[in-house]
Amino acid sequence: MNTADDTTVQEAARVLRTGGLVAYPTEAVFGLGCDPRNEAALDRLLKLKGRAQEKGLILIAADAAQLEPWIEALPNDAATRVRATWPGPVTWLIPARPGISARLRGAHTSLAVRVTAHPVAAALARAFGGALVSTSANPSGAPPARDLDALRARFGAAIDYYLAGPLGGRERPSEIRDALSGEILRN
Repeated sequence: MNTADDTTVQEAARVLRTGGLVAYPTEAVFGLGCDPRNEAALDRLLKLKGRAQEKGLILIAADAAQLEPWIEALPNDAATRVRATWPGPVTWLIPARPGISARLRGAHTSLAVRVTAHPVAAALARAFGGALVSTSANPSGAPPARDLDALRARFGAAIDYYLAGPLGGRERPSEIRDALSGEILRN
C-alpha cells in the first residue's frame, strides 16, 4: 500500500495505544512515534535509535489543544508567534508542565512541540487522541529515512507498524525555535 487510509490510520493508532512503535510520513522524512505517556515505549524508541535521553524528543499534534497537557501557557507575544506558524513545519521549544518525563524533555526544562500540517501525521494524532512522539526514522547520526521500503529494510520487525503515505515535500526536517525568545535553533 502506498498511501494511508482511515483503516490503516486507525490500526496505527491502536498500535500506539498498546505501547507499540509506529513509522509514519511527516513533512520531510519518515518519523518514528510512540505514546508519550508510555515509559517502556519511550525507552524502546530511544534504544532503537541509539539516541541519548538527554537530547529529548518532539511531540506532534493535530491541533494546539492536544499539546496543552504537556506545555505551560505562553505569554501573549510568544503565543502569537507560535500560532502564526501552526499548523506547519516549525517545532517550538515551550516550557514543559511539571512532571513531564525526562525521556521527552531530555536535559531541558522545555519540550519540543509542533502542530503538524502533514495530513497523515495529523490524522494519526487525531485517531490516537492526543499528541504523539515524533523523531526521525533513523539511527542517531544516520540520514533520516525518506523511503518506506528502505525504512523497513533498516528496522524490520523492530517497528510494530509502518503507516504508508507520501512525505510532505520539504527537503529538511522542521525548523526548531525557542518560543520565549523567538531564536531559531535549527533551520
